[in-house]
Amino acid sequence: MTLESLNAYGANTAEGLARCMNNEPFYLRIVGMVLADKAFTALQEAVDAGNAHAAFEAAHALKGTTGNVSLTPLYEPISTLTELLRGKDEMPEEGKSLLGEIMSLREKALEL
Repeated sequence: MTLESLNAYGANTAEGLARCMNNEPFYLRIVGMVLADKAFTALQEAVDAGNAHAAFEAAHALKGTTGNVSLTPLYEPISTLTELLRGKDEMPEEGKSLLGEIMSLREKALEL
């Protein structure tokens, strides 16, 4: 993974780097940690189980981490999912399609 590949993916690396005091190796390590976050698995399991509350918690956590490193392509659908699930007792059908988009975008990022 490089800054160039992250830029091509759509990440705002300048913004993410600024949050990491322009320390490129540190930023890239944090991005890798975000992509490996177990909250992605928790989100998948919660959506599959129809547990809107648990899905909200996982999505909310991922919204923060992907936002902090400016992984915009992931942040945007995660943010949408977080707001879709906020205060819901049941899993909206749209949640499943957003999850598919999120997991696909994550896979693309992992391939960098």
